[in-house]
Amino acid sequence: MQSPAVDVTSTYDLETSGNGDRRWETWPAGQVNVPTVSIVAKSNTGKTTLLELLLPILKAGGLRVGVLKHHSHLSSFDTPGKDTYRLADAGADVVVGASPVQVAVFRRENGSADLDTVLATHFTGMDLVLTEGYRRGSYPKIEVQRSARSNELICRIDELLALVSDRSWSLPAGIPLFPLHDPTPLAEFLHSRLSAATRGNGDGRIG
Repeated sequence: MQSPAVDVTSTYDLETSGNGDRRWETWPAGQVNVPTVSIVAKSNTGKTTLLELLLPILKAGGLRVGVLKHHSHLSSFDTPGKDTYRLADAGADVVVGASPVQVAVFRRENGSADLDTVLATHFTGMDLVLTEGYRRGSYPKIEVQRSARSNELICRIDELLALVSDRSWSLPAGIPLFPLHDPTPLAEFLHSRLSAATRGNGDGRIG
């Protein structure tokens, strides 16, 4: 039997635009002009799986999409024992690995502390950046909620651009609910919001 919808509409006063949609203007003033949305959830909910399903649809629509993975542990992305790891461990401030199909850059810096710098340095020219994580950041958030993992949200309602879930939720006007196992409606939503924002400022980017 399907669980009843969780009603969170009366808890928060959500600021909306005239048509009831969440505004893209939630990008804080002074941050880099890269349209960025954070995909957030409790661990083991399915953020990476959702992104794996969502990315091919966004790419098929002609978008240049970057993904920023938040790694909260005090350990390197590189693999111990690999040449690049050994060179960084020996003291190199930057190590770049280049192959016919990929370039990997390993730089000594605190990426968690300065998200804007990471975005400005590595994602110039993207139509959209999706971060996996950074739920304490200031960018609009799409929360992924799976009932087998939790029946609570980790975000405040006023932080949400949308919710992706396998159950019903009664949300304030302007926060859409998308199915967990079908990324197509979410991809269409992101396309439409990007297109609307582009028409608004005429420069192909969200301001």
